Amino acid sequence: MLLPGHNSWADEEIAAPTELLIVVSDKTAHQFQVEVARTPEARGTGLMYRREMAPSHGMLFTFEPSQRVVMWMRNTYISLDMLFIADNGQITSIAENTVPLTDTRISSGRDVRGVLEIVGGLAAKLGLQPGDIVRHPAFGQ
Repeated sequence: MLLPGHNSWADEEIAAPTELLIVVSDKTAHQFQVEVARTPEARGTGLMYRREMAPSHGMLFTFEPSQRVVMWMRNTYISLDMLFIADNGQITSIAENTVPLTDTRISSGRDVRGVLEIVGGLAAKLGLQPGDIVRHPAFGQ
């Protein structure tokens, strides 16, 4: 978690360990270093209070078992793209360019195993879309 008043995720004392995650879109593999929010506490905090994030980074929220998920942008200063991911790693939907600092509910619309948050607008820039595959151990790969 990045503490209030810190402006960078690069602060080694604050940044959580990251894991490699790959999104395969139209035969192109896009690599991200992601923090993984596995616990209710980590999922509740998410990317709150962060003022920037590198385009090659993100946060993966995982759920066991798969479930309908509702996200929001409370205390989140950067716009995000939220990629909702099924058990098999397939992207089911994408909420693009979410509005910072709002409590607007953003629903997965169906049961999902995970949600990948990346910098807002990046999904469109990379051509990511529903049906693309996310490769990470959370999805049995």
